Amino acid sequence: MDCKLELPSMVTASAVRISPLFSSSGVTSSHPPHQPEVSTGVISLSIPNISYRGLLRSPAAGRRDFLRGIALASVLLIKSSDSKAREVEVGSYLPLFSSDPSFVLFRASPSDTPALRAGNVQPYEFILPPSWKQTRVANILSGNYCQPKCAEPWVEVKFEDEKQGKVQVVASPLIRLTNKPNATIEDIGTPEKVIASLGPFVTGNTYDSDELLETSIEKHGNQTYYSYVLETPYALTGSHNLAKATAKGNTVVLFVASANDKQWPASQETLKAMVDSFQI
Repeated sequence: MDCKLELPSMVTASAVRISPLFSSSGVTSSHPPHQPEVSTGVISLSIPNISYRGLLRSPAAGRRDFLRGIALASVLLIKSSDSKAREVEVGSYLPLFSSDPSFVLFRASPSDTPALRAGNVQPYEFILPPSWKQTRVANILSGNYCQPKCAEPWVEVKFEDEKQGKVQVVASPLIRLTNKPNATIEDIGTPEKVIASLGPFVTGNTYDSDELLETSIEKHGNQTYYSYVLETPYALTGSHNLAKATAKGNTVVLFVASANDKQWPASQETLKAMVDSFQI
């Protein structure tokens, strides 16, 4: 017989729908026959090889098996935790940006996200103020559960600062936007057409074309980028959003910088510099 441990709800991110945008990727769970439904807020981990009979027979053996169970549960929780993030100031471990030492440079590598390890996203880079911190991406949003073939967009990395705002990198399978393999961003369509498809991933909920204030097109070598300025009063991400999109391989990559009304006056130039720096 297996022993069940009930654990706090903070570890159930992978079993809860985080956002309606990702609802088609929701995770469901089933329960064995004759087992009661697990109440909201807890999950059950089955820990094998612990005998109730042994627990009843020997208190010492019971304590030993209980500790074994706790150790096993800890390993399982570590493996199922949110995507890796260093919740310290990025200036403590990222190199200074050579062109402007008031920023540091984040260059993503295969060790950073499941999509980079799977080769679905090419390495990208952007600058950050050294006081910003990387935040955790919930497993259900990270793409960790669906690589190497994800049908829905996922969040690559997130950084934020309480006074200035937040940024995130969102990746979307190219097939969501075009049937042409290895399409460029120009192949997908105009800047307006692309943001109409990706807008909800900028705002965190809905997108209205009236929220688009400005678009621009730029090239770095053979790579073309579409840039956007949006005023989004109803967005979950913030009332001010800047975005930059490009396509490479089988993926469209979107860089989003967001701020609320309180953050925007002082941080807009910093956020613009961060968006301008994004390259893949």
